[in-house]
Amino acid sequence: MSYLFPSDIDTLQNIAIDLLCKCVLLESDSKRTHSKLQEENEHLKLLVHKYRHMLFGRNSEKLPSGAFGQLDLSLDEQAQDVEKVEAHMAAAKEPPSSPQSPRHGRRPLPPHLPRDIIEHTPDGTCCPDCGGALKPLGEDVSEVLEYVPASFRVQRHVRPKFACAKCDTIVQAHAPSRPIEKGLAGPGLLAHVLISKYADHLPLHRQSVMFARQGVELEPSTLADWVGQCYTLLRPLTEAIRRHVLSAQKVHADDTPVPVLAPGNGQTKTARLWVYTRDDRPAGDETPPAVWFAYSPNRKGEHPQGHLKHFKGTLQADAFAGFAPLYESGAVREAACWAHVRRKFHDLHLAHASPLATEAVQRIGALYAIEREIRGKPPDIRRSVRQARARPLINALRVWFQMTLSSLSQKSKLAEALRYALTRWRALIRFIDDGTIEIDNSAAERALRCVSLGRKNYLFCGSDAGGDRAASIYSLIGTCKLNGVEPEAYLRNVISRIADHPVNQIEALLPWNFAAGLT
Repeated sequence: MSYLFPSDIDTLQNIAIDLLCKCVLLESDSKRTHSKLQEENEHLKLLVHKYRHMLFGRNSEKLPSGAFGQLDLSLDEQAQDVEKVEAHMAAAKEPPSSPQSPRHGRRPLPPHLPRDIIEHTPDGTCCPDCGGALKPLGEDVSEVLEYVPASFRVQRHVRPKFACAKCDTIVQAHAPSRPIEKGLAGPGLLAHVLISKYADHLPLHRQSVMFARQGVELEPSTLADWVGQCYTLLRPLTEAIRRHVLSAQKVHADDTPVPVLAPGNGQTKTARLWVYTRDDRPAGDETPPAVWFAYSPNRKGEHPQGHLKHFKGTLQADAFAGFAPLYESGAVREAACWAHVRRKFHDLHLAHASPLATEAVQRIGALYAIEREIRGKPPDIRRSVRQARARPLINALRVWFQMTLSSLSQKSKLAEALRYALTRWRALIRFIDDGTIEIDNSAAERALRCVSLGRKNYLFCGSDAGGDRAASIYSLIGTCKLNGVEPEAYLRNVISRIADHPVNQIEALLPWNFAAGLT
């Protein structure tokens, strides 16, 4: 077979140029494809490492000692300030040296526990060696911690009837009110069911099985009905907590997903639990802290906007776009979260051991070192310390962020983390000039831990009504924990009296009043 080639030189040159252009385009496409595949691979590696860390890793974001040993020494003088702050914090944390390390004995048992005294005396009253009389010499005491299983009790309310001898009038005491009208459960049992479900994360069907082992048959549907009626009973308290939280000048906000059974198709939908926390104790304020949960069937921005429509002050939250309309009027000021910024660099450090990500975590850690020193101090002291010590570090950090970003591929994850911080810079540095604002949104994230733990023990909420109930009880339990109140004792006390309590004095039953001596 023979091939015919054009004899015209110009035609041959055009063919050669055309082939060369096609080769260049193919090579360019190959490079773009390779670069895209590299970016996707980096993203997938980061996701795999992140989920693996979530399942099996430590929750702490502290880096191991020596992680900052190899850093670029050509940075500006602010890097030396970082090292000085860290050295100062390390010296402050180091315990004073002692010639002899103390012995660590067994921790004593709590003094509030009841003591049953069991006395062990010798078999005889005379000396086993000589037969002489025995006289007291002292005693040896040892304690053993014992557990008495929880048990059911039946309270019989007896109301004797009396008849008048003259007019035959019958006299009888009024029947005591019950938390649930004509209900079988007493306040202690109702409180135990609520705490087991929402604090100890035991679904109702597991509780039913546990009760059956003690010979008491309570169907899960019966327990669910009790939970619903307790929600109605305690709703005025939840509303009082909402008013208390949103009357603050600063509120922490966050949300978390919860699976909810979608009616009709046997599948689940992703609803949200929103949390709003008031806790100004780090700024030296003694106002009682509180947390309010709200449920919504989805994550549309209209829900937090409705929750906070009357709020005026500082909102410390993440970068969720649904919060943005709240800042437009100026009545609500945005304060961003440095923990979110740090977490992005920390994930990159763990996944790729990136020196730049490691240095970013170190620089942000220097800001947290200052915050640890001033926690609990009044706002004016916090503001002055931040302006004198944190502001130079913040200014140097911004310059370093900008310089680092300019030297990176704009599609890399590190560049994405840098842009996340720089685009929110104004809200991130607001805490410098306001001593009431925190450096991060950890107060809200801590309040959401109970929901995260609970999700591991149940498949889904049964309905939107179940989500509302969960939000209400989470509010009461979370507020109890913030005020150092034992939640079950509180609910037992409140459930026993709220039915007869005046609704216009509901604030008297709030957890911090219980902690102050409510009996």
